[in-house]
Amino acid sequence: MNTISKFGRLAAATLLSFVSITAAQAQVQKHRVPAYNGPQYESRATYQRPVSQSSIGTANGVQFGIRAGVNVADWSGDAVQSVMNVTEYTNGAVTKQTKPGFHAGVYATLPLGPHFAIEPGVLYSEKGTELSGRIPLQQFDFLNAKVTATSRMTYIDVPLVAKAYLTPGLYIYAGPQASFLVSNKVRVNASALGFSAFKQDFDVKNQFRPVDFSATGGIGYQFESGFGLSAGYDYGLTSLDKNNNFDAKNRVVKASLNFSF
Repeated sequence: MNTISKFGRLAAATLLSFVSITAAQAQVQKHRVPAYNGPQYESRATYQRPVSQSSIGTANGVQFGIRAGVNVADWSGDAVQSVMNVTEYTNGAVTKQTKPGFHAGVYATLPLGPHFAIEPGVLYSEKGTELSGRIPLQQFDFLNAKVTATSRMTYIDVPLVAKAYLTPGLYIYAGPQASFLVSNKVRVNASALGFSAFKQDFDVKNQFRPVDFSATGGIGYQFESGFGLSAGYDYGLTSLDKNNNFDAKNRVVKASLNFSF
């Protein structure tokens, strides 16, 4: 009996010792501080400041998008100035006006770092100008006779611009642009007493250069949602007449909405 009693007490003491040691190890493991494992652990523990998508523009990789907006087009050059000089001798019988239009197309944004990007694009764009004339004689004023000639030019614009982000979302852009002439028709509209007397389109595409080169630039803002807006200006560098009979260059003010995927 004494032997059994001693064995029982020994077993109980052994069990209590095992439970005490196990609990102590678990307590130490719970509060153990991970060992320093070099740069890898340090990079995980270092707090990374969140950077918004708009602040870096395209830092997440190549982005594609669509763009559309309005054009306010005009011509500038010696030929246009000659027309304006004529108005001085005709009491304003000939006037030049800007021509409204639109543009639409696609683009790709290629990142060059957190604050710079290259953006090629392809857009359909309407350009041209409008000239209006009237009979400069008072005795014919009652007729209200007018003649309007509108150059309706359509191009495929291929810009290649560099974008620089000034603040989160806000950027400026500039670069060259090649424009390929798709069509150019002059619409002549004559009217008198408020009624249209003559209206016809003349195809003059073969008299104009097939490719127009210009410099383009502007400013824009890109939201984190993907939507953006911009305003820019196209400054034509080459004369439009391929026979060099007159000097006229494209000038276009643009306002756009875009969405980046």
